[in-house]
This record gives sequence, structure tokens and C-alpha cells, in this order.
Amino acid sequence: MKISIDRSADLPLRQQLTEQIIFLITTGKLRPGEQLPSVRALARLVRIHHNTVSEAYQDLVRRNWLTRKRGSRLVVGTAPKNRAVAPVSLDELINETIRRARDMGFSLSALTDRVRERLLAQPADHVLIVEDEAGLRKVIGCEVHRELGWPVEDCSVDEFTKVPDSAVGAQIFAPAHLMEEIRPYAPADRLPLPIVYSSADDYLVAVRSLKRPSVIAVVSVSESLLKTAEGLLAPAMGRRHSLRALLARQGRFVDVRGADVAFCDSVMFPSVKSRRKYRYDLVARDCLEGLAEQLSSTAEARTTTKSMSRPR
Repeated sequence: MKISIDRSADLPLRQQLTEQIIFLITTGKLRPGEQLPSVRALARLVRIHHNTVSEAYQDLVRRNWLTRKRGSRLVVGTAPKNRAVAPVSLDELINETIRRARDMGFSLSALTDRVRERLLAQPADHVLIVEDEAGLRKVIGCEVHRELGWPVEDCSVDEFTKVPDSAVGAQIFAPAHLMEEIRPYAPADRLPLPIVYSSADDYLVAVRSLKRPSVIAVVSVSESLLKTAEGLLAPAMGRRHSLRALLARQGRFVDVRGADVAFCDSVMFPSVKSRRKYRYDLVARDCLEGLAEQLSSTAEARTTTKSMSRPR
């Protein structure tokens, strides 16, 4: 586990540790089911009091990032597998199909299952971002649409698992730690693609290269992204620099010209006025390339399906 703790930073040690562990989970460095060091082992590793580590672990358990297994240490949380699935409703446009199915002796249940099966088998026509925080969904969706040009929709995990039709026509794109929970609801031949987040190395270098005490602004529509940024930047800033974390609203201009440098998410970057600003691309470049490759295959399949359906 690569964790850097700075005692001189303004951010509490417990929060630095908590947010950095979350970052390791969401970037795939810690995988579901992977065992974490004991409280005392991690305390020795990062050279802080074991009570601080214990408090951070308890916080992560409460927030469902970690799970406590009987007779073992804490492990990275795994999502619950079973959720109630809502029934599929048929549109009035296929009333004639319903009538004919009944005349032929098919039950409505059989018809429902077959229609949904056929719809799920169709090639994707949009990307579906599945993530619980709305702000984070906006950032990911913005980057996917900007880089790939595909239509993007989004929903929470609960919305996705309770509405089976959400997967129809969708290439699902979700954080790696949610894969176990959402995979059972995805089409068998079009598995969800895990999101891999970018590292923050370049931005940490930019902070460390500041030659004089500076004000650093972080602007985002995502509250969790701001918290992670605070945890990651704290060791690089120490007490030499000060941080302004601003939770913004999409479409609103934000003036941070009083700061020496500003880090902005992809949604807010065009709307931030700053003397010097960086855009933080949340999704890793090679991850977007993998999504593009998958969508390219989907587009070819959709073209083939259309050509096969034309009368000869």
C-alpha cells in the first residue's frame, strides 16, 4: 500500500489515511476481498499512532469501503449479490404482440422474458455510467462524451439493479469496486467495463514545484472528488501552502483568480476563471481507449444487424 502521511499538513492524519485508502480501492490498487494490514502493522508502516489507524478503519467500515470478516483482518468490501429485481412492463405499442402471443398459448411471463432477452442482445447504443454519487457521474460522463462522442446516461447502483430495463442498449461503465454488484444485471454477452481512475502524480509534482507559499484551489461538482483531492494533496502541501476546496454547480462560473493555481474537474474546467489552471482528467487514458475499442466493436455489430434485417 502506497500511502504518504504528512504530520505538518492541516488535514487530520485520520482523514489523510481514510481518503488515500479509498483512492487505492477506486483505482484498483486494492481489490474486493483483499486483506488490509493489521492496525498496528499499518501504524508502523505510516508512522502514526495505532488509534488513528483504528479510527480510520472504523470510518471505512461504516462507509462500506471495508468489511470485517470473522477470524480475520479487514478486507476491501464486496457488494451484496442479491437485490430484488422489478418486473418488466411492456409498452402499449406492442399490444398486438400481446394479443397474438395469448392466442398462440404463450403466457405474459414468457413473453416478457423473451422480449427483454432480445432487447438485451441488441448492440449498445449508449454508455451507461453506474455510480452512486451524482457529481462523480457527471464528471465521468463528461469525459466519456468529450473523448468518444457517444450518448451518455447515468444512474445510481440502486436505480440500476431495481430497473432491469436500464441495461437495455447500454454499455455499462462503472467503478471496479461495484462490478460484483452490477454484473448479474448486465447482458451476458456485454459485460460491464470497470473504470480505472488516473493517478494524481502529475498534479502532485505541480504542487511540489511551487517555489513560494501558494494558495491552491480545487474546483469540482463532486464532493467525493474534493475529499480525495484534499487527502492526496495534503502531504505535498504540508503547511507551506493553503488549500481551497470548492464544490461548484455545473453551468456556474467560478472565480478563483485569488489562488495561485487551480485544479478543476472536466465539468468545471471551462467555467473556472483562474490565473493558472489544470484540468484533472479523472478516467485514465488507457481505460477510455479500452471503452472506445469495445464501443467500436458494438458499432460494427449494430451495422451488421441492420444490414441483415434489410429485405433482399
